[in-house]
Formats: sequence, C-alpha cells, structure tokens
Amino acid sequence: MKTIICKVVSQTEAVYVPSKKQESGQLAKCYIQLRELGGDYEDEYICAVFGNLALCKFEVGKTVIAALRFQTHESNGSLFQDVVANDIQKI
Repeated sequence: MKTIICKVVSQTEAVYVPSKKQESGQLAKCYIQLRELGGDYEDEYICAVFGNLALCKFEVGKTVIAALRFQTHESNGSLFQDVVANDIQKI
C-alpha cells in the first residue's frame, strides 16, 4: 500500500456492480483520477473506489491524501495492473 498527497483530476459517477460479499448483492463503484503534486507532468493514477467511499464526491483540483493498493492479475494470457483507492481524505 502507498499513501500519497495528490490532486483530484476527475471522478466518474458511481454505479452498482454485483458483489457476493454484500447483503444486497451490489456494491457501489467509481473511478477517480489522481495526480501527484508538482504540475501537469507528475505521476497520475486511475483508481477504482468501492463502497461508501465511491458515493463521496471529490471536487476537481482539490488536494487529498489517498491510500492506494496496487495489484496485478492475469486474464487470457495478459497481465493487468489494478489500482484501488482504499481510503481518500480531503485536506
């Protein structure tokens, strides 16, 4: 897990996806784009956000602290990297 201070670039609307872990069978999910501080050419991350955190709105341009989890998975012989924001706090 990596904790970073960054700015919000964009955020999608939350949608509900199937989940076996939730009693309702659905889980809120959205994507948020975060850029590390320092300018337009700093590292950026597209992060999946789940649950109640996915229902929170983060204003574009605002500075936040985010705890990111990085994972990889294989599908049909190809490798993919996933970035999940476990927590995001407004500063």
